Amino acid sequence: MTLTGAENLRAELKRLKTVERPGVVAAIAEARSHGDLSENAEYDAAKERQGFIEGRIKEIEGKLAHAQVIDPKLLDADGRCVFGATVVMEDQDSGETATYQIVGEDEADIKAGKISVRSPLARALIGKYEGDIARVQAPGGVREYEILGIRYE
Repeated sequence: MTLTGAENLRAELKRLKTVERPGVVAAIAEARSHGDLSENAEYDAAKERQGFIEGRIKEIEGKLAHAQVIDPKLLDADGRCVFGATVVMEDQDSGETATYQIVGEDEADIKAGKISVRSPLARALIGKYEGDIARVQAPGGVREYEILGIRYE
C-alpha cells in the first residue's frame, strides 16, 4: 500500500481505539442500567456495534502488520508505470484525459482518482512508458489509452 494509505489506516485505527471503542463501552453500560437485557434493543445494538468495531480493529492491525508500504516519491522506476505512480492518459476514442494513481485495494477510490492495482486498467498500465498505448478489455470492447505522463508523487 502507499504511504498515504497506511497513514489513513493508522488514523482510522487510532480513532476506533480512542473514540469509538470507549463510546460503545459507555453505551453498553448505559443499556445495562435499564434492566432486563433479554428485551433491551439498545443493549443489542451496542453489542453489535462493539463487535463491528473490534472486528475492524483486528482487520486494520492485520493489514498494517503485513503491508509493504511504498512511498511513491522514493520510487526509481525509470519512467515506467508502477504501483504508486500517477498516470495521465488520454482515451483514444473520445480524446478525454484522465489522471489516476495506482494504489492498493483498500485505498482505491475512483472519485478521488485512485484505482486498484488489481483493476483491469491498472494491470494494462503497469510496465508501460510515456507515449505507450494501454489496451483494456472493457464490457463494450477493447479501449485504448495513450499514456501522456507518469509521475511519482
